[in-house]
Amino acid sequence: MVSGRELVLMFLAAVCFAAGGIFMKLSEGVSRPLPIAAFLALFLAGALLQAFAMRRADLGSVYIAVLGLEAALALVFSVVLFHEGLSPARILAVLLILVGVALLRVA
Repeated sequence: MVSGRELVLMFLAAVCFAAGGIFMKLSEGVSRPLPIAAFLALFLAGALLQAFAMRRADLGSVYIAVLGLEAALALVFSVVLFHEGLSPARILAVLLILVGVALLRVA
């Protein structure tokens, strides 16, 4: 069972990974030093937070939950910050990921 503390750590890890993705895009193919430093720092922070969340929780549950939440956040960030398209297929894909994560928690 995942505690409230682990849920917070998982959420923060997903936020770090999704925010790191923003800076990865802003790095323009790993060619701009400041965005590169930002995405590396955020990915490191996300990995550390995820590792702390895995202390007492199952690897599969934590790993997939962080990835699923990261996918949902990345979709939101891509639409809001980069004005990328939001098609019904993209929404359905993220919803399916989130349903899969929810099923892992009850299984």
